[in-house]
Amino acid sequence: MNLLCLDIGSGTQDVLFSLDGESLENWPKLVLPSPARRVERRIRGLAAKGSPIYLYGGNMGGGFKGALKDYIQDGGRVAAHPDAAAALADSEDKVRKMGVAIQDSRPQGHAPVKLADFEPGFWDGLLSMLDLPAPDLVLAAVQDHGYHPQGSNRLGRFEAWQRLLRDSQGQPEAFLFRDPPQELTRLRSLQETIGQGLVADTGIAAALGALSVPEVESASREGGACVVNVGNSHIIAFLIHHRSIQGIYEQHTGLMTPEDLWRDLGLFRQKGLTNEEVFQARGHGCCYLEERETPDYDSVYVLGPNRDMLSGYPVVFPAPGGDMMLAGCFGLLHGLHRQRGEEGSFPC
Repeated sequence: MNLLCLDIGSGTQDVLFSLDGESLENWPKLVLPSPARRVERRIRGLAAKGSPIYLYGGNMGGGFKGALKDYIQDGGRVAAHPDAAAALADSEDKVRKMGVAIQDSRPQGHAPVKLADFEPGFWDGLLSMLDLPAPDLVLAAVQDHGYHPQGSNRLGRFEAWQRLLRDSQGQPEAFLFRDPPQELTRLRSLQETIGQGLVADTGIAAALGALSVPEVESASREGGACVVNVGNSHIIAFLIHHRSIQGIYEQHTGLMTPEDLWRDLGLFRQKGLTNEEVFQARGHGCCYLEERETPDYDSVYVLGPNRDMLSGYPVVFPAPGGDMMLAGCFGLLHGLHRQRGEEGSFPC
């Protein structure tokens, strides 16, 4: 099968095309600006012209919201279709408080701006231009805070992590969804646009990517591995033992110094960091499964575009498939193979 794998973050979308019959070394790879960055540039360009804006499409990453808020504060007029409003907040009342009108159709004179994590026309055109076949299946990852109109997104996202961890008993491939939970509205919207392929959170995709590296997988079997993904917006870490997730930690990258992060990770690896501590520090939280054994989790593996935050600390920087930026894409593939019981069926 030809598999298009996308890891869509706040800064970049990382792309791997697994071509049937080709070796890994010949698979096309791309690191492109994220869809949210493209929307942000479009909004700033229209704002410079003073053009009113109409958002349409559907749910997607909110990395463009800063540009939108700047335009509204400067007196710009913005309206949004109800489906697109989901990318701004979990309730239409919150969207209206931002200064955005909710309208089913584009008001006269408003420039249309489409919101989507995945645009089929873009990918059809790009693959055709590169003389590549249409994919048989698309696998994609985004970060989904979930739908929590009455409560905290931070709290709600982590409650979803806790439930998934408990229900799956830590099996990471169970976080690669054929039917995403109802509250994960961004993943559900993404799955619809990619043609009902498999979807996952970017954090679990990175963890699965790390586990595709033999050194990390071996460490997880022995004394346990701590896998850390330092993204542009979020830091997420996993305690992995016997190939299963035993703990999850999540913070915001912009709030942490290297010293803060290393301190948190030290406590996390000892299962001594509490969910309340992380939440009070404006993060999402941390949680653990109960273990019969007490591994030390001394082996720390760091991924992500801001991995240099932990340079100088006793950590290892793995490169799944030979390319760290493609860790999430290789993770999606690794998760698919684990679901099929085909462990090790592609070279990493």
